[in-house]
Amino acid sequence: MFKTILIANRGEIACRVIKSARAMGIKTVAVYSDADRDALHAEMADEAVHIGPPPAAESYLVIDKIVAACKETGAEAVHPGYGFLSENAAFAKALDAAGIAFIGPPIRAIEVMGDKIESKKFADTAKVNTVPGHIGTIADAEEAVTIASEIGFPVMIKASAGGGGKGMRVAYSEDETREGFARAKSEAASSFGDDRVFVEKFVEEPRHIEIQVLADKHGTVLHLNERECSIQRRNQKVIEEAPSAFLDDKTRADMGAQAVALAKAVGYESAGTVEFIVDKDRNFYFLEMNTRLQVEHPVTELITGIDLVAEMIKVAAGEKLSFGQDDVKIEGWAIESRVYAEDPYRNFLPSIGRLTAYRPPEEGTAQGLTVRNDTGVVEGSDISMFYDPMIAKLITHGPDRASAIDHMCAALDAFAIDGIRHNIPFLSALMDHPRWREGRLTTGFIAEEYPEGFSGVASDPQITETLACVAAQIGAFQDWRIGHISGRISPEDSDGSRTFAVYLGTERHDVTVEDSEAGELEIAIGEGDAAAVHRVVTDWMPGDMLWSGLIDGREINVQMRDRGTGFHLSHRGVETDAVVMAPHVADLVPLMPEKLAADTSKKLLCPMPGLLVSLSVEEGQAVQAGDTLCIVEAMKMENILRAERDATVAKINAAPGESLAVDAVIMEFE
Repeated sequence: MFKTILIANRGEIACRVIKSARAMGIKTVAVYSDADRDALHAEMADEAVHIGPPPAAESYLVIDKIVAACKETGAEAVHPGYGFLSENAAFAKALDAAGIAFIGPPIRAIEVMGDKIESKKFADTAKVNTVPGHIGTIADAEEAVTIASEIGFPVMIKASAGGGGKGMRVAYSEDETREGFARAKSEAASSFGDDRVFVEKFVEEPRHIEIQVLADKHGTVLHLNERECSIQRRNQKVIEEAPSAFLDDKTRADMGAQAVALAKAVGYESAGTVEFIVDKDRNFYFLEMNTRLQVEHPVTELITGIDLVAEMIKVAAGEKLSFGQDDVKIEGWAIESRVYAEDPYRNFLPSIGRLTAYRPPEEGTAQGLTVRNDTGVVEGSDISMFYDPMIAKLITHGPDRASAIDHMCAALDAFAIDGIRHNIPFLSALMDHPRWREGRLTTGFIAEEYPEGFSGVASDPQITETLACVAAQIGAFQDWRIGHISGRISPEDSDGSRTFAVYLGTERHDVTVEDSEAGELEIAIGEGDAAAVHRVVTDWMPGDMLWSGLIDGREINVQMRDRGTGFHLSHRGVETDAVVMAPHVADLVPLMPEKLAADTSKKLLCPMPGLLVSLSVEEGQAVQAGDTLCIVEAMKMENILRAERDATVAKINAAPGESLAVDAVIMEFE
């Protein structure tokens, strides 16, 4: 077994590999860029080596620097994680030439399966059904249009060396094909150093289901059942689960057998994933094979009890798999939610900055339910514009799908993050969505259910009363505390019965709060016989970001942030500003003037921190609604900013290559 391994990656996956290696008694070496000097993975490893500036192309993607770090530290093997150099055959060759083991598949498998064009050719030769498309590199946009017209719209334009949703565009017309081709090539070059793209038929209403395979160097190839990854946004997976609620035993067995056959045909070793598109009739088509560890591997680990990272290390060291296909079971259900640094209320635009608060839910297993949080950050970490926006992967496991989902809802409510915007409210909304609960999924789920983007969750009566109870308890506690400090209430005095007006947004709720037995509060919402009475128990104290307690015996977690004159509450995807005041003060609220928002209709504001890649207009130019104005790159994704109405460009305030802050004025219009 290896004594020292180097992790050629960063963030969450580097920390994940370090945990398994540490449990195996193996020393670890981390590499880090200038942006990651204080990163968690560099701190966790036994040793850390600096490899260059923040851009990945100058640090994490430089093969010579990784090899040099191995030689400097005596690392005998390298785990590449996912992304970066994980599917780069040249990297595996360089390690082999230096006498360093690659914790991954053989070079030939990387070359054949790591390249999406070559993998489709190989799969076609091996009699594996593939999605109709053009198997070959596309020279230019016009050739892409010709091929797309022959295949039939819609089509998917994909980076040959791609992964993680980068370098992918769906096109429904010739114009969209031209634009998608240019953007896919540009993103592919930026993310992978390889701008080749290909075109295939986009199967509408598909489900994305993948099979985890594991193979050793002694001829044993197994599949570890499936994961469903149909909940995606812009081809980037958001939620994954294992197993799939859609597959029956026969389809599962057939897909597993086909994945194993493909892996055997290519001489595969290590962990890998064979991805399929599955239609409504459970017909499945080979999509691609990822010759690396997948982001969503934890859900497979939780239903099988197999540590995939540990098995990869053992295989690379020449050990045989210690179990067979019949030993692989499906125990319970696992759900993974990807927590991203992005603003769901602003079309999921990236958000960067410092994590002024980062307090994930407690990990562990209790009463048959498990919470796991795979992350690469801590409170105080910086979320950089140079890398992927994923903050953490929150995973829950339960005896069945419903319990795993319910446990995920509670875990998301208990996940406190401040300093940047994040997608937890959106994840919470997905968990409670009826269609998700029913398992009626396609890869178009998010686009179909949120065609105008995410604008929050409308509160139902139960959530409204829950938030009113929480606001009333906080307000009553603060009133009691101020009263004791000021001397208005003596320590011997009973709290008695007190009335308040609770505003949730613009909606007023009249409440009465009084002590009950055993430290409970009795909170009545409404007046007279129509009032809804709730019993509330909590140990919340001022300064706590999370309100945890029991409301009518139900365990409740609510995010709470002080806003000076009030506070902000978030629960199950519902967010609202709350203000608690005396009833006679609340009577004056309707008389207050409404604050008007500033007029920015004649300005183009940068929606997120990023790099201005290009300008498509010049001063004095007339533009029409829908015209491209500029492209801003953030976290390896290019974002096209378009004109919202007909106008004339009066002034341009930024030049290509400039780094822009959020809401920076890029240009002004007449």
